[in-house]
Amino acid sequence: MERMTDQPARWSQATVYPDMWADPDDDPRHSEGVSPDGELATLQDFLTGYRMTLRMKCEGLDAEQLARRSVPPSTMSLLGLLRHLVEVERDWRNWISDGDPLPKLYGEGDADFDGAVAEQAEVDAAYSALEREQAATDAALAEHPDLSERLGKDGCSVRELMVHRIEEYARHCGHADLLRECVDGRVGQ
Repeated sequence: MERMTDQPARWSQATVYPDMWADPDDDPRHSEGVSPDGELATLQDFLTGYRMTLRMKCEGLDAEQLARRSVPPSTMSLLGLLRHLVEVERDWRNWISDGDPLPKLYGEGDADFDGAVAEQAEVDAAYSALEREQAATDAALAEHPDLSERLGKDGCSVRELMVHRIEEYARHCGHADLLRECVDGRVGQ
């Protein structure tokens, strides 16, 4: 007798490699041609890839699915991750600046996750805010192309900041893999 379960069956849209998210020819993260030239371009390329991966992990889900929490007592959800990365992008600009820190958008503590409610307006606002904050951080860092330049009150190097940005997105893409599989069983790279 087959057991009933609330867990979704594992699946992927890939047909060539069934354990992948998308077939290589359909994966927008893969581009033909020569890899980027130079350290800064390489770092930017990796950051772009992880940002795209996070968006892919959220594609095709409704507000309820995006706001669905993984397992108690965790407050983590895909929508919460989007909102968290809004705050993180904003905070990185604080690392660059010598001025007063930018205020948090969602409040203190775990508010970026706690406020991730299943409403389409919240989803739309999170995507819009993430796009805006990413663009603002990218623009602020574009003014400092020397990776060894030290910025802000703590003297963080541009290189360290770029590597930390990649690390933050990569770590949360791992979370997004597990969250997405809990929501609808979709697995992949």
